[in-house]
Amino acid sequence: MVSFEEEQAEVEALDRLQDLGLSQYEAQTLINLFRLGTGTAQDITQIGGVPRTRVYESAERLHELGFIDIQHTTPRKFIVISEETIIRLLSVKRENTITELAECLGEIGPSQPQREQFGVWTVTGREAVSSRIDEFIADADEQIVYMTIDKLLTNDHIDRLQAATERGVEIHLAGISDEVQERIQDAIPEAELFETLWEWEETPAGSLLITDEETALVSALVDDFSTTEEIEETAIWGAGERNSLVVVLRSIFTWRLNGNQPS
Repeated sequence: MVSFEEEQAEVEALDRLQDLGLSQYEAQTLINLFRLGTGTAQDITQIGGVPRTRVYESAERLHELGFIDIQHTTPRKFIVISEETIIRLLSVKRENTITELAECLGEIGPSQPQREQFGVWTVTGREAVSSRIDEFIADADEQIVYMTIDKLLTNDHIDRLQAATERGVEIHLAGISDEVQERIQDAIPEAELFETLWEWEETPAGSLLITDEETALVSALVDDFSTTEEIEETAIWGAGERNSLVVVLRSIFTWRLNGNQPS
């Protein structure tokens, strides 16, 4: 009898295999063979999830991909290769697909979006917001103003900030918690801390980033992250010297960076 944990693992494996390009029946056939090790079409069907009429078609496709071997007996038998080999083959397939996609996109048009934008754009989801922050930091040439909370500061962000300092970019940290300040300044001693009108960690905000006084991004936490396992984050961003979001934030933080502290 299959345990609950095994059932959950199978459901997850089926989803991931389909994410990587296998059809539902191909993924189920492969999973069934993992349970069997070696089996016929009837054996695969008896486990469930694959009609007898679709087993041979699915097996042929898995054979083409190198995931199973076929013994041409009567009836035919199928044997699955090792887990390690399947993972390696899938990794190569994914890398080749990404490389081919990059080449196609390079032929279609420029790889960088137009930076001068007269409105603000919305980014939804923590991973998407994080990727946008990494992109803007990587593109900075002169100055970065950065505010965030500890739970949103990733190692990738710190690596990008380190790379920025190495190419001569000034980094200014504002209104952040002691934990964030220590993490960044331990890795990037050159980063400078300056005072703001508010403490960022005491707001529902997530991150704020201004690069080269031309790009600005502000994110907020959708839900109270202290009561949920996942942090839901959404952000708005704008780019260009005349962009409204950039103009407002640039005027606030340029004033602070210039040392005009309130009396």
